[in-house]
Amino acid sequence: MTQATVPSTERPLRVGVVGVGVMGSNHARVFAGLPGTELVGVADPDRKQADFVARTLGCAAVNTVGELLDLKIDAVTIAAPTHLHRDVALACIARGVHVMVEKPIASSVEEGNEIINAARKAGLTLMVGHVERFNPAVEAIKDAIRNEDILSIAITRVGPFPPRMSNVGVVIDLAVHDIDLICWFTDSQIIEVQPQLSSAVAEREDIALLQFRTASGVLAHINTNWLTPFKARNVIVATRGKYVQGDLLTRQVTECFGFQPDGSYSMRHLSVGHAEPLRAELLAFLDAVRSGSKPAVSGEEGVASLEIAIRCLDARPSIAPVQRKGPRVVAG
Repeated sequence: MTQATVPSTERPLRVGVVGVGVMGSNHARVFAGLPGTELVGVADPDRKQADFVARTLGCAAVNTVGELLDLKIDAVTIAAPTHLHRDVALACIARGVHVMVEKPIASSVEEGNEIINAARKAGLTLMVGHVERFNPAVEAIKDAIRNEDILSIAITRVGPFPPRMSNVGVVIDLAVHDIDLICWFTDSQIIEVQPQLSSAVAEREDIALLQFRTASGVLAHINTNWLTPFKARNVIVATRGKYVQGDLLTRQVTECFGFQPDGSYSMRHLSVGHAEPLRAELLAFLDAVRSGSKPAVSGEEGVASLEIAIRCLDARPSIAPVQRKGPRVVAG
């Protein structure tokens, strides 16, 4: 996807951020420090939060998207709640502004496709914020399995319940990251889903065990929940010639290879970079805006991941709360 006009490389790109909660505040922080970029303003209905971010970073604070667009920005990142993504993105595109929207791209496949079609018609860059692709550990895993015959992928993404969550469960909030990674690792689309979901402490699913098969025949598994007292982010990829393990938090990646008939094998730790994933992601977005090249994560890829996540939710029976047994009574 390319835009009709590319901003001049002789002046800074004027950028803004919609939504300055935890993620949006980080977007603004990174933008403020990027060369060739001017953070013009942030928009959030929470004026106290918007003012705090603006004072800290030296930009304007406004309440609405329209006010932000009036500041004549070239590009924007949208970190507002998911149910607002469609309307905010369409408003920005209508004003000729390049858009990066945080995952998931929208609340539904239909809304995601509306955003894609609008950006394509306007000739503007549209990128989806799947930041995990820019994790140096993920990049090391991708390099290690390049040109390998992948057999299976297992991903664990667990942690404590986030109080900020209210309108989505773990599939949309967490598993969509790994659905995207499975497709990216395999260069293939998911064609079969087998979800097992449960609700232990929340109204929506807070435990999910998801199994997939890709068009290329790879079997994949995602284990995710909001019940683990600590965060864990682990990826294991088995190929015919390698076994690769990666910890996405500590950024340690190990490769086992050279399997012998007697059971012996070789092992080595792979080199992993130290770049901040969000900074790398935003640089990729701005590079696509400046050059008119295809963005690192296209709108179509964002919609594909959302579609699989929704299939997981639609395929399961109604979620019943986990039944807790009372204390055992011992007779005698």
